[in-house]
Amino acid sequence: MKKLLECINLCKSFGKKQILKNVSFSINEGDILAFIGPNGSGKTTTIKLILGLQKIDSGEVLINGLDITKNFEDAIRKVGAIVENPDSYMYLTGWQNLRLIADYYGNISDEDINELVKYVGLESRINDKVNKYSLGMRQRLGIARALLNKPNILILDEPTNGLDPEGIKDLRVLLKRLASDGMGILISSHNLAELESFCNKVCIIDNGTIIESSEVTTLKNNENIVVFKVSDTTKIDIKDIFDVNKTSFKVSASKENIAKIIKKLVKDGIDIYEVKNEELTLEEAFLKKTKGGK
Repeated sequence: MKKLLECINLCKSFGKKQILKNVSFSINEGDILAFIGPNGSGKTTTIKLILGLQKIDSGEVLINGLDITKNFEDAIRKVGAIVENPDSYMYLTGWQNLRLIADYYGNISDEDINELVKYVGLESRINDKVNKYSLGMRQRLGIARALLNKPNILILDEPTNGLDPEGIKDLRVLLKRLASDGMGILISSHNLAELESFCNKVCIIDNGTIIESSEVTTLKNNENIVVFKVSDTTKIDIKDIFDVNKTSFKVSASKENIAKIIKKLVKDGIDIYEVKNEELTLEEAFLKKTKGGK
């Protein structure tokens, strides 16, 4: 799998305050990475360093293998970005907005724009003025604008802000489609429940330091807690079980103790239907990692 974006030991200070401390992570083709952290943790600063909007104190940002400090124009050429709500000329049509930006690139045809409009699902409204658009439609227009230069990396900072459920759903479908076509996507957002539904990787930053970088499924797997689904819990005689209901219970146990519990359940004539590690929500896993769940 091709590595599209790589941040290596990024450091950034403002005055005497160090904002980023050796931040490292990467994005491959087809990845949708949730870049999450508490307010003030360094998410926006990291994004600005990636986009060349702020100077890197030390470390590297490689985009398609190109160092942005040494080869900025070639590196940034394959990046599309939206920081918060995308700005548009409200009294121009969606088409006029796209044509205006396309003219800056100089090599984008009307046919290219039409294909992009269809891709983001704005065909029926592209000739309406943007001030008639819903927030979700403006977000799709913003993504179309970010895709005009045919990037293979898309960076979105709080893309779901203010969107209604339908707008969020449309955005989710579009981002999944982009990833399936090989694009790498970085999303910074506080909407963890929504990120959980379509991101495959997660990177947690806290106080300027990366404290977790993994697959979402790995992060959500709470290895210390095991869930048993059984035929009947009323006959169970096992210490330290909790969250007990008629057909399930939880226990904190090692692999060896799990085997002993299974043997005891079988010996006591209790049918076992399922044994699995508890799966946390992304929000629960995030709070556990950042100690916010205390």
